[in-house]
Amino acid sequence: MLNLVWLKSFITLVQHRSFQAAANHLGIAQPTLSQQIQKLEEQLDVLLIQRGKSGCEPTRAAQALMPFALSMLRLDQRAQEAVTGTSLRVGASSNIGIYMLQPHVRSFMDRKTSPHVDLVIDNNPAIARQLTSGELDIAVMEWWHPKPGFQARDWKQEPVVLIVPPGHPCADMTQINREALAGMTLLGGEPGTGTGRLLANFFGDDGPFPEVSMQLGSTEAVKQAVKAGVGISLVLAASVTDEVRAGTLRAIPVSDPGLAKELVVICPETIARHPPVSSFVSHLCH
Repeated sequence: MLNLVWLKSFITLVQHRSFQAAANHLGIAQPTLSQQIQKLEEQLDVLLIQRGKSGCEPTRAAQALMPFALSMLRLDQRAQEAVTGTSLRVGASSNIGIYMLQPHVRSFMDRKTSPHVDLVIDNNPAIARQLTSGELDIAVMEWWHPKPGFQARDWKQEPVVLIVPPGHPCADMTQINREALAGMTLLGGEPGTGTGRLLANFFGDDGPFPEVSMQLGSTEAVKQAVKAGVGISLVLAASVTDEVRAGTLRAIPVSDPGLAKELVVICPETIARHPPVSSFVSHLCH
């Protein structure tokens, strides 16, 4: 089993590229640091640090170890925080974290008995990975593939709307139907959010389907492109509230049966009843 103290020293050394600077940062003697690195190298049977007169450089093996070492230290910190109940780490996929979740986090933290909440915002696949690796207590996501050991519950249903610039021919439409939408070319946003699966279910196995002209990588990039007249797109209604209010974008709902995403809250079953986790989930869902 890898020693967490040695891993912390290893990470610090890689970051500082100097034994003396790393030792100073850790508050230990340089020989102690050297001994810890040597023991770690002996345990793994690899050379981790290439020593030289001008400093030290991580080897390829060190670069391979680095993300695992960082993850192990984060898990150690999470374990201590979970036991004490002093902190809660919540992950959210980008659109949820940016446009929807933060007022709920603030109102939860405003309660006197609530722990501190660390909010992590990343793309949907990255949040799923962090949740399954134990780096998050709770995740709020646009799409989740069920896994053993985790429980998911619906948070809310958020409409998906067509966004166009004010001068677009569709700008004055109060809604758009499936047939009209199927014939359009849309700008693509962030991959991994489940929008493709949502559209496949909406249009059926045989289509026809809208075409995707670009993959812009984020909802913010999509909004700016639509404002500039580059194209039109589908986004969560909550992500364009400010632009619709300001008149810089038009948001057109899809007529029945409509388009909407079921946003979900997921947590490991092992901690689902742990007070900080259960309190946050209850606060969010009620």
